Amino acid sequence: MSLTNDVICRVALGKKYGGEEGGGRRFKEMMRELGYLLGAFNVADFIPWLSWVNYVNGLEKRVEKNFAEIDSFMDQVIEDHTHEKRKKGYGDDADSGGQDFVDFLLQIQQDKNAEIALGRDNIKAIVSDMFAAGTDTSNVLPQWAMAELLKHPKVMKEVQEELRGRVTMSKPNITEDDIEQMHYLKAVIKETLRLHPPVPLLVPRESTENAKIQGFDILAKTTVIINAWAIGRDPVSWDEPDKFNPKRFLNDVTSSIDFWGQDFQLIPFGSGRRGCPGTHFAIATVELALASLLHKFDWTLPNGASGEDLDMTETPGISTHLKSPLLVVATPHY
Repeated sequence: MSLTNDVICRVALGKKYGGEEGGGRRFKEMMRELGYLLGAFNVADFIPWLSWVNYVNGLEKRVEKNFAEIDSFMDQVIEDHTHEKRKKGYGDDADSGGQDFVDFLLQIQQDKNAEIALGRDNIKAIVSDMFAAGTDTSNVLPQWAMAELLKHPKVMKEVQEELRGRVTMSKPNITEDDIEQMHYLKAVIKETLRLHPPVPLLVPRESTENAKIQGFDILAKTTVIINAWAIGRDPVSWDEPDKFNPKRFLNDVTSSIDFWGQDFQLIPFGSGRRGCPGTHFAIATVELALASLLHKFDWTLPNGASGEDLDMTETPGISTHLKSPLLVVATPHY
């Protein structure tokens, strides 16, 4: 979570907010609370007249507190950008010459010829969405990938052999150019997304007109929820759908299947106009992080445990996490 927070912070805000100094701990707690609240059970969504229950169980108070914290934080970020306070020393890794996402939005706001009008609240909402949609979903994918690799040591060995092979054996670090040649690593990520989509129920849609699907009448204005988890495990589309087998994406039949939204049997990021706009950003982050971990270290479970002992139970929520924390032992590979 620290990694994905830092990456998004540097792109969107121009500096990291994940350190222990400068409110970093408060920032991480704020984003962690946001992730919880997005997936929390809200009785008012199902039985509106029981919405008063949220005041009794404390959910409403937590939502209001989290909103106030995020709103205050975003106000400060915009103030910093507006008054050009970003300079050398603003952050230990600040780039005073670059333009971040907030700079770009403020530029649109000030452009009188812009086709869209952006208010302060619009900017805060857009940036907040980046963190809400990008932080938790991007950090859960490497966790599931590592869990599956530890559960399948043969696959772990094969992907590490690819990462430590001819392309990178003389290099201390893997680059994005190297990853383009790592077909097995990409297959591992595809297979992880198939079995463990970060958001198993995609962002809700609304039907625009009446339709009939497999004998069911779907009326216009109906809220439609897509179960990406079930689609990825559908035996009609996949052989041995519950088995972790990255090589299925290396054969001639399924190698062309990808997750960009054109192959409907694999849509962890959705498809069409409601598809995730951060797909390329998320995949680039995950590929480089996972490749570095597998390239630099050998991984085992503590106390001599085997992969068969791993608890792969999923937790409910807007994104699915491992029920038990994934505790592993990393040994530097020389």
